Amino acid sequence: MVLFFILSSPIGADNSMSFPQEKPAHTNHLIHETSPYLLQHAHNPVDWHPWGKEALERAKNEDKPIFLSIGYAACHWCHVMEKESFENQSIAKILNENFIPIKVDREERPDLDEIYMTATQLLTGSGGWPMSVWLTPDLQPFYAGTYYPPEDRWGRPGFGRVLTSLAEAFHQNRDKIERSAREITHSITHALTVSGASDTLDPALVAETIDMMTGRFDPRFGGFGGAPKFPHSMDLMLLLREFRRSHSQELLHQITFSLDRMACGGMYDQIAGGFHRYSVDDRWLIPHFEKMLYDNALLARTYLEAFQVTSEKRYAQTGREILDYVIREMQSPEGGYYSSTDADSEGEEGRYFVWSQEEILSVLGKDTGTIVCEYYDVQPGGNFEHSGKSVLSVPRDPVEVARQLSLDPEQLETLIREAKTTLRQAREKRVPPALDDKILTDWNGLMISAMAFGGFVLAEPRYIESASKAAASLITHQWDGRRLLHTRRGERSHLEGMLSDYANLVMGLIDLYQATLNPRWLEDAIRINQASIEKFYNPGDGGFFNTCADKDDLLLRSRSAQDGATPSGNSIAVHNLLRLGSLTGDVDLISMAEKTLLSHTAHLRGSGAAFPQMVLELDLFLQGVHQIVFVLPDGTERNPFLERIKTQFLPNVVWMGDTAAERSLSSILEGKKTLENQPTAYVCQGERCLPPVTQAEDLMKNLSGL
Repeated sequence: MVLFFILSSPIGADNSMSFPQEKPAHTNHLIHETSPYLLQHAHNPVDWHPWGKEALERAKNEDKPIFLSIGYAACHWCHVMEKESFENQSIAKILNENFIPIKVDREERPDLDEIYMTATQLLTGSGGWPMSVWLTPDLQPFYAGTYYPPEDRWGRPGFGRVLTSLAEAFHQNRDKIERSAREITHSITHALTVSGASDTLDPALVAETIDMMTGRFDPRFGGFGGAPKFPHSMDLMLLLREFRRSHSQELLHQITFSLDRMACGGMYDQIAGGFHRYSVDDRWLIPHFEKMLYDNALLARTYLEAFQVTSEKRYAQTGREILDYVIREMQSPEGGYYSSTDADSEGEEGRYFVWSQEEILSVLGKDTGTIVCEYYDVQPGGNFEHSGKSVLSVPRDPVEVARQLSLDPEQLETLIREAKTTLRQAREKRVPPALDDKILTDWNGLMISAMAFGGFVLAEPRYIESASKAAASLITHQWDGRRLLHTRRGERSHLEGMLSDYANLVMGLIDLYQATLNPRWLEDAIRINQASIEKFYNPGDGGFFNTCADKDDLLLRSRSAQDGATPSGNSIAVHNLLRLGSLTGDVDLISMAEKTLLSHTAHLRGSGAAFPQMVLELDLFLQGVHQIVFVLPDGTERNPFLERIKTQFLPNVVWMGDTAAERSLSSILEGKKTLENQPTAYVCQGERCLPPVTQAEDLMKNLSGL
């Protein structure tokens, strides 16, 4: 690969939406978009285009390189670069005269983000947002970076200087540019496609990946790796499954210590619930303050699974608080869930979330306020960026705090619970962070899954209602019976759905069916899953493409399965194939799952920690999925078995009822009858079933060895 410029090292970060209050001096081609992130830039002097036919043809017709800027609404450094550079008249002039400037919301176009983030990582060794990539008119990248200051600063070249140099190089060294671009494109293609499927699935890959994960455990503060510290939900879910088999107390310690430290740290919103995206330090104290829907979906599931494994109520409480936060602040009137909230408010990162000692005493009064400050470790000098304010955390055991304050632990718990409500109400009077209110199908699928699971585990009907409302909204507005659309805002749904949209929504619908046994959701899951197979499955080598075959604005058609902040579409597709195949008796689906796993096995070997969800699905395949069939006498309204399995950790078990609608969907119900006209449960794997039982205790015995 030919690299002929000094590449700037990237900053990965995140941030804020601001809209002009006066009549704008400039309006560009983004003005008709729906993305809040794109609309934020609609009045820059930069002549931004959205990614599309008009801009791409203009690059070819004018023979100009493309400047591609990718970010998202909750991205702090995206906001900084907009203010410093994209509102700068002289920089805008250089961009407009020498490049075709294109702005992309990575959440609307994760397919583009994947391709050009891979290029950025290949060229610079790391990545982040805002992502800045320069492309030839045929979309091949030849230079990349992330945030650039407007002038030379912090050892980074100024953005104006970079633009001028690249414009000159494109015209004076065109052959060199194009040769480098071809080599970079070849490397991207190699990284994002699959080749060399394995013949067998090796259980050692699961053990190898678990060893990698546990080897990075932080014994001081929990979690895996150092600062900046991310929650690694998928890793924790895989470790929970390993503990279920091994009963290793050391492994359980790594899981629970990590979950406890995260929930007690500043990365968790102690007042209103929900997690911020990551911690900038290794102690989980100071977060990057944006809140993302996907993080909270994955973490809610993780904490609820930990509750099933340990029976510790604190994990149920954290899961409950996350879901309460989502319903209260992130669910639209239509039903879908919003995407994110910003890190900044009133131009300052974290301003909405931090507290001074004086503010807490003013809101709660001296006596209660003093106790609350002690509980949340709010000191006079603060802990956040020399502001005198603090990110709230719970660094000490509440029992120890109660003893120090001469309070009964239950008394302290009640006081803190009431104080949280008061503080939240006071905080709501502040200027809130901006809300990215677009409805993304893939992220909504994750939250529907978590919300339905939470409603089932916690026996909380309003979580089921929330998930049902979201699912119904997506089916109404983003599924037309043949295809899914990726995003919706206002009353406009648009952008062709990708594999992750189909896969995540199907997963959510399956979990909603499991929580309700309403056949409607299973029917929808089967239909949308079949559409995903038709659009994305590769029958030759196995596995799924991440985009439709007819998408003609991409450099390549990716088949990658590497997980990022969210699980890959390929991984969740395997999850769905295994569960739907087991629910319906369709062995072809299970064969597709196996073929997909085989197609990715070579990538997992030695790198499983980068594919935690795929390794989790490999583990599910190797363990085998079991079915429970509930057959109830006519007129029976209550299923006596469900109450017993709600708090059991059964990651490799699915269940279904025996209504006429379900019998039309599944062959595994054939021949299943009640015993002595009593509610009856069958535990099966494929066509092999244990003797049916009529008592919940006997069902639990049948499940105990799975």
